[in-house]
Amino acid sequence: KISFKGQHMPESPIRKLAPFAEQAKKRGVEVIHLNIGQPDIPTPESALKAVREAQVEVLSYSPSEGTSAYRKKLAHYYQGVNIPVDETEIIVTTGGSEALSIAIGVVCDAQDELIVPEPFYANYNGFATANNVTVVPLPTRIEDNFALGSIEQFEALITPKTKAILLCNPGNPTGYVYREAELSQVLTLAKKHDIFVIVDEVYREFVYGVPFTSMLSLAGSEQHVILIDSVSKRYSMCGARIGCLVSKNKGVLAAALKFCQARLSPPTYAQIASEAALETPQSYFEAVNREYTQRRDVLMEALAKIPGVRVGAPSGAFYCMVELPIADADHFAQWMLSDFQDQGQTVMVAPGSGFYATPGQGKNQVRIAYVLEQARIKRAVELLAIALTQYPQA
Repeated sequence: KISFKGQHMPESPIRKLAPFAEQAKKRGVEVIHLNIGQPDIPTPESALKAVREAQVEVLSYSPSEGTSAYRKKLAHYYQGVNIPVDETEIIVTTGGSEALSIAIGVVCDAQDELIVPEPFYANYNGFATANNVTVVPLPTRIEDNFALGSIEQFEALITPKTKAILLCNPGNPTGYVYREAELSQVLTLAKKHDIFVIVDEVYREFVYGVPFTSMLSLAGSEQHVILIDSVSKRYSMCGARIGCLVSKNKGVLAAALKFCQARLSPPTYAQIASEAALETPQSYFEAVNREYTQRRDVLMEALAKIPGVRVGAPSGAFYCMVELPIADADHFAQWMLSDFQDQGQTVMVAPGSGFYATPGQGKNQVRIAYVLEQARIKRAVELLAIALTQYPQA
């Protein structure tokens, strides 16, 4: 018999339509992927060179917490962005995904509750299910650009089962960047109720025209904040699977290390690449930011021309949530892959309902990742507009 967790583990809205995309490609249809946040920006050469030139005779385990050399360089990086930590407060993980799962496992027991503003990164549902934890959603609205609601709304959701608040900043899938005042309010709430704040900051470098504040840079955050990070997006190294958990709470670190010991160690070659990537000059990020800003602007301008479409304007990351004049985005996204094409092309999006915990929410929304060159984005939105005119249930 399959376990309860196995039966209730949610499908990824980002990947579940992959078989339909593969079938379309076999029919000779070109699929433009707006469904997944796989950047097309080249990985820094320093990271690739470090792997090519690594003198490794035995590909051995690394320490469970990651190599000392990498953690020292990571600490230097964080200190440079106003996050005052040292190497002993960093644990290297197999991607940000493992860091998130471990953080939930450290602070939550079975049936405990995790408050998360929705829409949120779809895999948060999966991590919660794997840990027998209940996600309690805090609704945000596209009309408000997915800004955080009142702190009173937050506090009303806290129960004796609440163990943590989980934020993504900048947000996936919304692109929302939390202001320092919002973060301070959340931290004050966490301290009042003696709960944790897990903050996913993997898109820290991708912020456009607004200030960014790390939760762990706030005064008084030391015992309550657990920071999640990753090299995947920052250096266009999604396949490296290197992330980290950062905290100044010694109890959190000691418990997290036991989880890490149980899985042995993070990958050795990927740590070599990630350590070298930390030498990437600031000019790399400046150029990437300019490119994503232009891509965002091209996308927003094109979407604004489609009748009945509403979109939350992102100020960070490289995603946006788009409301379409349809009833069922899951069906529409599948239909575009199985029944629609224009001049031999179609487009793949991620249905919005998978980014919510509240049943029925996001049914007419999709997430779009603007990680393609500008001409491809324009063509993809053109295909989306044509599809909406042909969709039988529009």
